[in-house]
Amino acid sequence: MNNPIIAPENLVYEKSKLIKDNVMHYCPGCSHGTVHRMIAEVIEEMGMEEKAMGVAPVGCAVFIYKYIDVDFAEAAHGRAPALATAMKRLRPDKLVFTYQGDGDLAAIGTAETIHACNRGENIAIIFINNGIYGMTGGQMAPTTLDAMKTSTCPNGRNVALNGYPLKITNLLAELEGTCYVTRQSVHTAVAVKKTKKAIRKAFENSMEAKGTSIVEVVSTCNSGWKMSPVQANRWMVENMFPFFPLGDLKDK
Repeated sequence: MNNPIIAPENLVYEKSKLIKDNVMHYCPGCSHGTVHRMIAEVIEEMGMEEKAMGVAPVGCAVFIYKYIDVDFAEAAHGRAPALATAMKRLRPDKLVFTYQGDGDLAAIGTAETIHACNRGENIAIIFINNGIYGMTGGQMAPTTLDAMKTSTCPNGRNVALNGYPLKITNLLAELEGTCYVTRQSVHTAVAVKKTKKAIRKAFENSMEAKGTSIVEVVSTCNSGWKMSPVQANRWMVENMFPFFPLGDLKDK
């Protein structure tokens, strides 16, 4: 039976043409799929399908190329901002963005992230912060909260031993080269709308050569956290948001 034709005035939602038909492999409740959809929608709405160039490094973030039909380059772990710098400088007419997790951006890639932002490279950085290394076994990450349990700190992070959680986005907001730094989430419909608006602004800044934009998305990793999706969302609101409060940190 053929699918019925839906009149435009009755169409509530239509999948972005940039989202591939591949079945997403992410764990139920994972935030990656939601953020992927928003990135695809923004690129399509901006008419940048032929100009978008993403950079994906190591971690769960790397699989974004399987789901969004634009050009992607793969970077070594943590090196996405460095590769994006080269791509944007060589092709300033392109929309260049990175898609990175917290272990990638705020651990092995700290130097690349800070220096790209300090130089004010005209790229957008989408930063997924779930406070853990999700792909490789749930190890402690730079953003793991105090007393938060992971596979490498089963009794909880100990500040005296492991140091404090890193608010990398706050540090980036202090750099002269960043033009827009914001922290959002996707746990509710309202939050999704705000995050999509932030991604659109970051992409527009890139094309207008205003400097580096960072959109941090505070997220869940219910598999790594050993929680159901509902429990993980609740835990995020109660524990992650007080330490990583949502909102704009910089907008110039």
